[in-house]
Amino acid sequence: MVELQTSQLDAIFHALGDATRRRMLRELAQGERTVGQLAAPFVISLAAASKHIKVLENAGLLRREVRGRTHLCRLAPGPLASAHQWLRFYERFWTDRLEGLERLLRTEDARQPPTRTGDDP
Repeated sequence: MVELQTSQLDAIFHALGDATRRRMLRELAQGERTVGQLAAPFVISLAAASKHIKVLENAGLLRREVRGRTHLCRLAPGPLASAHQWLRFYERFWTDRLEGLERLLRTEDARQPPTRTGDDP
């Protein structure tokens, strides 16, 4: 089960690692789009857009429904929750580290005598 989770996270982060795919996901957050609609903002072919969509689909980040010749894509946000959960560990790590640094700096500031400016008599 751990291997499956690791490979799923790898696929999610790989998909999110590309700016084109991130923009496509942002578009899908507004509602379903056709492959053509997803490709339109970019200077890429429909074949290239299809490859990006396939990466998102393989990561589980979008669902594709075929209606006749039209491929409709919609956001599947579930895997983003897995990625967010994984990142939360590091958020806690850095929060703890930054809080420790803040305590250290406050202690150092408390030890320093007040500075005098040139305007003081």
